[in-house]
Amino acid sequence: MKMSLKTERRGIHVDQSELLCKKGCGYYGNPAWQGFCSKCWREEYQKARQKQIQEDWEFAERLQREEEEAYASSQGAQAGPQSLTFSKFEEKKSNEKTRKVTTVKKFFTASSKSLPKKDIKEAKSPSPSLSRQFSLETDRVSKDFIEFLKTYQKAGHDVYKLSKIFLEAMHHKRESNIDEQSEFTQDFYQNTADKLQMYWKVSPDKVEKVMDQIERFIMTRLYKHVFCPETTDDEKKDLTVQKRIRALHWVTLQMLCVPVNEDIAEVSDMVVKAITDIIEMDSKRIPRDKLACITRCSKHIFNAIKITKNEPASADDFLPTLIYIVLKANPPRLQSNIQYITRFCNPSRLMTGEDGYYFTNLCCAVAFIEKLDGQSLNLSEEEFSRYMSGQASPKKQDLENWPEDTCTGVKQMHRNLDLLTQLSKRQEHIVNGAKKLEKDLIDWTDEVTKEVKDIVEKYPLNIKTASQALAALESENVEDDNLPPPLQPQVYAG
Repeated sequence: MKMSLKTERRGIHVDQSELLCKKGCGYYGNPAWQGFCSKCWREEYQKARQKQIQEDWEFAERLQREEEEAYASSQGAQAGPQSLTFSKFEEKKSNEKTRKVTTVKKFFTASSKSLPKKDIKEAKSPSPSLSRQFSLETDRVSKDFIEFLKTYQKAGHDVYKLSKIFLEAMHHKRESNIDEQSEFTQDFYQNTADKLQMYWKVSPDKVEKVMDQIERFIMTRLYKHVFCPETTDDEKKDLTVQKRIRALHWVTLQMLCVPVNEDIAEVSDMVVKAITDIIEMDSKRIPRDKLACITRCSKHIFNAIKITKNEPASADDFLPTLIYIVLKANPPRLQSNIQYITRFCNPSRLMTGEDGYYFTNLCCAVAFIEKLDGQSLNLSEEEFSRYMSGQASPKKQDLENWPEDTCTGVKQMHRNLDLLTQLSKRQEHIVNGAKKLEKDLIDWTDEVTKEVKDIVEKYPLNIKTASQALAALESENVEDDNLPPPLQPQVYAG
């Protein structure tokens, strides 16, 4: 989804047409569906899938014909007068061909059509593994779902059975690709909604309420298995986006041209609530509840802009503010939540209405953050690189230039932040000095050791043992001419 930048206002601008399905159906598109809405995306997906199945089927038939022609040519030379044996051979060959063609057809038939049909009158109870996963929430949701469907009598009874059959089928598809599970779920939503309108004559407003309850009932049980599954790279994308947002912590309101004044107490409160709501999205299990968090967050943003500007907010004001909120919040598992909503939410909610509009804008905000560069913020590439690496940070507003009515606590907080920044720089300087001193000591030790070693090698010290000294004295080679004469004993008369 493309986003154009208005350099004259240093802001981010998205045409409303860019939020709609690129097929021109009028519904909201989604980057996860390559710009299509969920309906058009499923149609394109089905076309591509049917085309692939047809190509595979034609390829299998061609291989079958080539094999038969090769076999027939090899057996033609061996044909004899035994017509009875030959007719039996032809019959066996025909049966073998029918068996092979049937096998090939089964192999290339779409998986959604090959599911075994269940008896609607007697829905199977969930398997023991599913039953063990029931929690207090799932029990409460089940009771609420049954109570809700009682008002619809026969239609409600059939809807409950269809939902149980769907859950059992999803249990058997647990090892399937997540896209196949998503398509199977979307088919269930669409078929159930059609039956409610066509066979049970339920009004459109009530159909939406029933579909919301169905989604709550089935997704409470499927959440653990289909949210951020190990077979996808959702977790890897989460870490990439989280790291990206953490590196962009220095982006300011002015860089994004966000029309929000956080010095106003009411606006600051709205910003905090918006951040809380977008973070809370990860704690919800139902796609609709996650969408509700996005909607509440967006409404807080619109209120903050309205209070700041004293006029209704525009779409051009909303998107940059939403980007700012996402950067400040750094919501956990953001990509996993977006993918979960895209795959398993009731498609009608994503195609129309305020939920679909806000969700599409959130997808645009995440896409913008992933591709954010210096030009987007009216910065040079050098400035952007220095900010991203932490070598520099945007200049903070001088305390002396702040309004007189600015909260004293806010001023003190910024003074403390400046002190911490200075202490951090001093600590970094001390650490660098300590490392340099350590290196100098190591170099000095190595230098002294080398000098001592050179002196020892140049002037070796030979120390003789005691036995060697005595032997030298007793040897005949010792020159004793200069030695004094030995003492003679003398006797003195008493």
